[in-house]
Amino acid sequence: MAVLVTGGAGYIGSHAVAALLEKGEEVVIVDNLYQGHRDAVLGGKLYEGDLRDADFLGKVFQENDIDGVIHFAANSLVGESMKDPGKYYHNNVYGTLCLLEQMQKAGVSRIVFSSTAATYGEPERVPIDEYDRTLPTNTYGETKLAMEKMIRWFEVAHGIKFVSLRYFNAAGAHASGRIGEDHQPETHLVPLVLQVALGQREQISVFGDDYATEDGTCIRDYIHVSDLADAHILALERLRKGGESAIYNLGSGNGYSVKQVIEVSRKVTGHSISAKIEPRRAGDPAVLIASSQRARNELGWSPKREKLEDIVTSAWDWHRSHPNGYEK
Repeated sequence: MAVLVTGGAGYIGSHAVAALLEKGEEVVIVDNLYQGHRDAVLGGKLYEGDLRDADFLGKVFQENDIDGVIHFAANSLVGESMKDPGKYYHNNVYGTLCLLEQMQKAGVSRIVFSSTAATYGEPERVPIDEYDRTLPTNTYGETKLAMEKMIRWFEVAHGIKFVSLRYFNAAGAHASGRIGEDHQPETHLVPLVLQVALGQREQISVFGDDYATEDGTCIRDYIHVSDLADAHILALERLRKGGESAIYNLGSGNGYSVKQVIEVSRKVTGHSISAKIEPRRAGDPAVLIASSQRARNELGWSPKREKLEDIVTSAWDWHRSHPNGYEK
């Protein structure tokens, strides 16, 4: 029996593939390589193609004895989603519909969905709980919420059980040093800061230093990418054991400010890392931290790499050895 990982050549997906392989699982990967990288796939059977191609996806299910699906494939840039919402609805929502329809035809009844804490929008309280209001403030979060709802209705109609995992910022790299974070364009804070240390950009922009936080900069929740991968596998194991469908937040439990990320990066890299204070960005909440207590209690998940210094160190090891990402 195989696990199908959609978007398995992407950043988080490739780490999930690596973790599955380490557990001796048979792995099938579907990725159109639009944002993914062939070199990020450490094993398994890779199919290059798009979820929206029914003939292609049907062939994947026909050729493999698939036991469950871990679904990462989605566009995920907030700014882009606001400029081109149609792209996000077509790829994220319609792509998920195509996947669910093929699962239904093939009789596959388990899916772990890599969602986002952007489904909550502006939080009513911190840390955010799974039962808090969902009111996305951008198209990306809205499409992810629509995907969650669609999956739930497929459970009602067709018995497809699911676990949806909501989280904020993935960071770090695999312990082997073979896979890491390589986005084009890059929008995540940790790799952007490390690009300054690598001499690839002059400075890092800090958008606002007058927030109601200890140092005036925004606080966010950072999770090591391998801890995220572990959570997806634990969720699949829950479904395999007959567990009910559920939604879980994932978080380290520790929020770090932008200035703290920069200071830790200076310590880890030994570089000064120039920073420039810029005006606030519209819609940036002061603090975003998710409570992961339910995931800890019901999935038995707990992050093994909670310290920011450990997360940044693993990211730095990757970027220093792969200054141009996966380019040869």
